[in-house]
Amino acid sequence: MLGPVETRSVSPVFVGRTDELDTLNDALARAAAAEPQALLLGGEAGVGKTRLVEEFATAATRRTAVVAVGGCVEIGADGLPFAPFSTALRALRDALPKEFAAAAAGQEEELARLLPDLGEAAAGRHDEQGMARLFELTARLLERVAADHTVVLVLEDLHWADASTRHLLAYLFRTLRAGRLLVLATYRSDDIHRRHPLRPLLAELDRVRTIRRIELARFTREEACRQIAGILAAEPDPAQVDEIYERSDGNAFFIEELAVAAAEGNCTGLTDSLRDLLLVRVEALPDSAQRVARIVAEGGSTVEYRLIAAVARLTEDDLIEALRAAVGANLLTVTRAGDGYRFRHSLVREAVADDLLPGERSRLNRRYAEALEADPALVPADARVMRLASYWYHAHDAAKALPAVLAAAVVARRRHAYTEQLGLLERAMELWDDAPQEVRSALRPVDYTEVYPPCGCDPATTPLRYLDLMAEAAVAGRFGGERERALKITKRALRLLEEEPDPLRAAWFWVQRSRLVQALARGDGWRELGTAQDLVRGLPPSEVHAEVLAVAANWSMQRRPGPEALAAAERAVEYARMVGARETELHARLTLGGLTVESGDPEAGLAQMQQVLRETRAEGMHHVAGRAYVNLPSALQSVGRDREAVPLLREGIEFCRGYGLLDSGAWVWGNLSEALYALGQWEEAAEAAAHATRVGHSAKPRGAGALRLAHLALARGDLAEAGRQLAAARAWYGTHDPMPQQLLPLARITLGVAAADGRIADARAALLPALDAGFPPGTHRYGWPLLLAAATAEADARTLPAARPGRAEILDRLSAAVRTLTTGVPLWHAYGQWTRAELLRAEGRDTVGTWSPVVTAFECLDRPYDLARVRHRLAGALLAEGGDDERDRAVELLRLAAAVAAHLGARPLADAVARLAQRARLTLTRASRQAPADPAAALGLTSRERDVLGLVAAGRTNRQIAEVLFISPKTASVHVSNILGKLGVSGRGEAAAVAHRLGLFAAGTLAAETPG
Repeated sequence: MLGPVETRSVSPVFVGRTDELDTLNDALARAAAAEPQALLLGGEAGVGKTRLVEEFATAATRRTAVVAVGGCVEIGADGLPFAPFSTALRALRDALPKEFAAAAAGQEEELARLLPDLGEAAAGRHDEQGMARLFELTARLLERVAADHTVVLVLEDLHWADASTRHLLAYLFRTLRAGRLLVLATYRSDDIHRRHPLRPLLAELDRVRTIRRIELARFTREEACRQIAGILAAEPDPAQVDEIYERSDGNAFFIEELAVAAAEGNCTGLTDSLRDLLLVRVEALPDSAQRVARIVAEGGSTVEYRLIAAVARLTEDDLIEALRAAVGANLLTVTRAGDGYRFRHSLVREAVADDLLPGERSRLNRRYAEALEADPALVPADARVMRLASYWYHAHDAAKALPAVLAAAVVARRRHAYTEQLGLLERAMELWDDAPQEVRSALRPVDYTEVYPPCGCDPATTPLRYLDLMAEAAVAGRFGGERERALKITKRALRLLEEEPDPLRAAWFWVQRSRLVQALARGDGWRELGTAQDLVRGLPPSEVHAEVLAVAANWSMQRRPGPEALAAAERAVEYARMVGARETELHARLTLGGLTVESGDPEAGLAQMQQVLRETRAEGMHHVAGRAYVNLPSALQSVGRDREAVPLLREGIEFCRGYGLLDSGAWVWGNLSEALYALGQWEEAAEAAAHATRVGHSAKPRGAGALRLAHLALARGDLAEAGRQLAAARAWYGTHDPMPQQLLPLARITLGVAAADGRIADARAALLPALDAGFPPGTHRYGWPLLLAAATAEADARTLPAARPGRAEILDRLSAAVRTLTTGVPLWHAYGQWTRAELLRAEGRDTVGTWSPVVTAFECLDRPYDLARVRHRLAGALLAEGGDDERDRAVELLRLAAAVAAHLGARPLADAVARLAQRARLTLTRASRQAPADPAAALGLTSRERDVLGLVAAGRTNRQIAEVLFISPKTASVHVSNILGKLGVSGRGEAAAVAHRLGLFAAGTLAAETPG
């Protein structure tokens, strides 16, 4: 290609950057200690970012770190999807082949989307979790490779990054928590204008505390002087330093160019335009070298030697001489791989490219495209299709560009680069009218659009239509998170379908709009689904028809479960089977199973869901299996079988992690937290909830995790933390799409926090919207805990004056709501009994007979915290009735409740148990030593008589004594008579005086005995 070339050594001395190098070296040391590091390095063009990175990489290599560098590639105006990651991962695999192979084992097909060298990318279904799945697998790959080796991953020129690269980088920065890994990304800060796509990402990353951001400043005059001295290999003239420094304004690259120009006696180096300065270097080259420079400038960030030769059309000797001249002038440099060339600095390439005439630019792009078509091996296989599409597009040849752009869109989708796919499809729509009819008629629907009917007939013989492009673009926008763009496309498509009616296609687009409206928080999507159902009603079975029914049934299961939803799910299963839509069938069967459980036939519904899980795993439908791992354990939990759900949930976590199903994994973590809470494993429940808030890609599973944390904090008495997590859950859930499974638990925690804080009016305010809305069939799972919390709050506030207004109405409405909820399984039967008992307590009418069956019901369930709470209530009822047997039973119940409260850290329950024991003068701990003798014992007073004497001394009447000690007034009167006899006094006043004189009660104790 090209032998050794003698070049002038430019800036041989590394100048300044001490603080920046210290920061990078500190990050390297932390990474080596298994504390992953993320850094952003920004600075204007030419300020010295690349030189700093090279210096740091050299030092890191000396410290045995493995450095893998990848740069964002600019081809015309298009970046290659994941280009820097592909390059860096390839370098990492070359450096650590065994470790890389072990880390990628089992996931090669998926990871091949980033690194095609691993083999063919998986040809499975695409969905909204596809990109997130790839990101998760990439993060795990890096963590495994960096388990035993310090790895430095450098991603350069982020300002050119495609959207997929930006999304992946953001994901890595947020989620990397293990491995000896340092990720460093550089970008040109002066390019980040207000609408630059990198700007929102930088703002987002600024809020992540673990990311360090370095802004590279320009050189000071002293640093500029040292740089000039290094370039000139001599001490520069101070006047010359002043002139160069003033002209360059401290920019390292411009200092270098100006110093070299001055050394070569080029007076134009100090003209008014620095752009002219850069072009002067080009214009000083021979004509053939200038021509080659222009070719390379238009070819992209790097251009292969053989491709340059094909485009330049020079003899090999002439081409080599031209390249030698450009390299010798420090204009071009050989690429790291040694197979091509790039400009030494992007500023020079941009100056040369900007100097091209419009016709010259399109002609060069045509030559590149023709050369690549003639010999596809001129560029790496993974970049070929994308580059050909870019060259033809910028050659302004619609006939050639349209098929090339569509082929590139397919490649982008296969790499899960959905945003790039959308951009290419939009470009195809732009080219559509300009392309000749014969070109368009030769195109065929080739890409993935879910169940969209490409043409209503045989796609192999019917041409691609503009509407088909819109369908592909809508799906790409939804999958890539570009929902606004996708929504506009669906709107335009539906307008076209008004002119040329097609019910199936229109129904498909309405389903897309429903999903997009929900994702954009514009509504619940039911109006759009209703329109889709109207369009397919009466039509023969089809995949679209089955999909509409399945989506509508799933929507109803989450928001309006009942007979209509069940019927829709049954029809969806039937239609999907008739037309062979296997995936739709499995989804519909999963929905049908969940609805069957809620309708009162849990065994049949659970069996259906278990069968779907087995089939999806056997058939490799991982995304449907991920949903089954969410819904099946949730259905088990809904009928109180939490212990049975836990191993299935743990299995689901491993499954979702293995296949990168982030959102499914987050839901599974949330469900595991709920199950562990019920089973009394609160520490593990908190860890699972925290996982749910971190691993999810979407907002709602994170909201569920935050709500679980709020529930735990409330049960532990941490109202501040409960309030914070409740606010976080509300923020994640939003207000656009109210679902009972979110609204009712939110109301329950809101009510609980308000009640614990003594704000009974706020507690009622949280309850009323749910009472007004009612509890449709299938919502009992969320309705019973809310009604129980409300009844408990009313009972606890029974004696508060602030609770009296509106109290009777609230209790009536609660009683009415209780009558509407089903109790078809033991768990909800127990909750029904408990709620009714709390309502009786709220009226002061609860008895031992009220609470005994509640305790019995919960003793048959595996819910220790709930059992402890109802045992506490039964103990209170026993003490209120009095009697030694009742007191003994109460002691045992309170001891059991106290032990559970202490184990779980349930402070409110522990405090309630302690207060009740104190009021009843019960000792819950079994003391092994005798209490010291006191005057009361010498007088023959029993423990109970001592308690009564204390209250007599405090001025209490027999009735008040009975209330405090949970005995009858008659029993209290008997105790008082016995005390008077033992003390040898005739009245209560004398008894009080004797008690004070003998010091039977410490100061302040009598006041403390006042019932509160």
